[in-house]
Amino acid sequence: MSMVFSGQVALVTGAAAGIGRATALAFAAEGLKVVVADLDVAGGEGTAMLIREAGGDALFVPCNVTREADVQQLMARTLEAYGRLDYAFNNAGIEIEQGRLAEGSVDEFDAIMGVNVKGVWLCMKYQLPLLLAQGGGAIVNTASVAGLGAAPKMSIYSASKHAVIGLTKSAAIEYAKKKIRVNAVCPAVIDTDMFRRAYEADPKKAEYAAAMHPVGRIGKVEEIASAVLYLCSDGAAFTTGHALAVDGGVTAI
Repeated sequence: MSMVFSGQVALVTGAAAGIGRATALAFAAEGLKVVVADLDVAGGEGTAMLIREAGGDALFVPCNVTREADVQQLMARTLEAYGRLDYAFNNAGIEIEQGRLAEGSVDEFDAIMGVNVKGVWLCMKYQLPLLLAQGGGAIVNTASVAGLGAAPKMSIYSASKHAVIGLTKSAAIEYAKKKIRVNAVCPAVIDTDMFRRAYEADPKKAEYAAAMHPVGRIGKVEEIASAVLYLCSDGAAFTTGHALAVDGGVTAI
């Protein structure tokens, strides 16, 4: 089972921090050239700088994944810099909702669906032709355990991640015979800046987050990055259309 990469190009959205940054660094550590995309210019440049300081090759491209022109420009810059695209990790997403379904606002709905669903759709729309021209490749989309079941007080977010899995499975079947694999990774609670902002101010919430996972802790960004690299690697050559739960056992309960 090979996890070996050689000379390829990977694109990561939402790469300024958290899971996106960890995955960009993991791709670079395997010798891939990495296109780092994010709205956060300082964070995105920081990720690219970390890669270059470690001896890797990285390009930062500012991108709002909800804007078609930005996504088109992202793909154009990728081709201009590296001439190809082999792997894409569509990770950009937001999580702003904290209330019951009837308490949600239209603005929340539009924002969450815009980034989490439209953003993934737009990215795949313009990545797939590049992968076809290259003769194949792999795409991984960030979904969530909230896309595999219910998420009380996060109904819009949950719906958006169910939609990501639907896009993933549909694209996987459409392109299965074109040597393009499309999968999703479904994290539970992961130790990111977003998690710290939400829970560190209240230790009881942090304890609850750890206890909800059968393994007794929350996940690490590097553990999600490892799953993404596996899904892109030849070791996962027979895996497509799959939503991989990386969740410390949450969905097994």
